[in-house]
Amino acid sequence: MDGNPVRWFEIYVQDMARARAFYEAVLGVQLTPLAGPEVEMLAFPSQMEQYGCSGALVKMPGFPSGGNSVLVYFASEDCAIEAARVAAAGGSLQKAKFSIGQYGFIALAIDTEGNMFGLHSMQ
Repeated sequence: MDGNPVRWFEIYVQDMARARAFYEAVLGVQLTPLAGPEVEMLAFPSQMEQYGCSGALVKMPGFPSGGNSVLVYFASEDCAIEAARVAAAGGSLQKAKFSIGQYGFIALAIDTEGNMFGLHSMQ
């Protein structure tokens, strides 16, 4: 395998408007629609020339949200800032910001659709 192993992620949702409002509020970004024949998708902002990957919120018939075993971590300057926005946006904080040693800090949260996600920062 050449390069980074992760190229894309998808977070499955039941209520796209609710999930969009949650992630836009917590991360301070604007999601944009992606065309799909039978799937509703909203993409996170991305800069293809930079390190890392992007992804989208996805609403697909027959594929419920929550209960999956993949955890996506969103990058931030200080993950405590985004973690502080979670409850006001309709989610819940699973674990407040804590140290992971030389690798920085993380916080874990649950979105409005029952999906757990992480926030990561170096400070």
